[in-house]
Amino acid sequence: MHIFNPSSAVFVSAGDLGWLTQTLLGATLGSVEWVLWLLVGLSVASIAVMLERGAFYSLRKLRGTSELFSLLANAQWDKARALLKGQKGLEANTLLVGLSMVEANPKTAEENMSAALAKGKIGFERYLSFLGTLGSNAPFIGLFGTVLGIIKAFHELGKQNVQGADMQQTIMTGISEALVATAVGLAVAIPAVVAFNAFMRSLKSRVGRTQALAHLLLGGMGQNTPAIKKPEKTKTTEGNTA
Repeated sequence: MHIFNPSSAVFVSAGDLGWLTQTLLGATLGSVEWVLWLLVGLSVASIAVMLERGAFYSLRKLRGTSELFSLLANAQWDKARALLKGQKGLEANTLLVGLSMVEANPKTAEENMSAALAKGKIGFERYLSFLGTLGSNAPFIGLFGTVLGIIKAFHELGKQNVQGADMQQTIMTGISEALVATAVGLAVAIPAVVAFNAFMRSLKSRVGRTQALAHLLLGGMGQNTPAIKKPEKTKTTEGNTA
């Protein structure tokens, strides 16, 4: 029977590792503070995007929504134009296109309003993909920093001859410092996810309101379109036979 003797245990030295393993290990043993700085930079960028998008959405909020619904339902085009004058929102830009074509074919007006709506959505969706991507990946960046910190902690522990309470203190200290990256990653991701969902919800509401107003406008245009009179049939008279 063989008894394991810790004093005779053989540890794998750096020379026994492969070239790729040594290279990757050397790359991971550096300072993990760059991960924290990266997360801080991404956090500053996300806050800037939130402020810019918040101002953009706030300045383009439709004013007089209830009154506009009433004006379009009663086909009061001139008053509707006056209410929308000076507004820059998604609803205003789309409806002004339709109101400029009240005398045209409703089908043509519908196509032009659909094009204006699609074009306007591009401006409202700008930078939102950054918030969504950051919210999904910031925790993984923080976890990456944590893994690097744990690798470094255990590597430093392997180079020191510590036992008992000293070993436990060394391990706990290294892991606690490494977990800071995960906490920072979550702190960056949560506000980005909340802001992304809020902006997307606002955009969805604006698009739905625009479509409702556009359908109301098209319905009024259809009712006011004069019917095309069919040509009257001419009666032919037969001559009297002598």
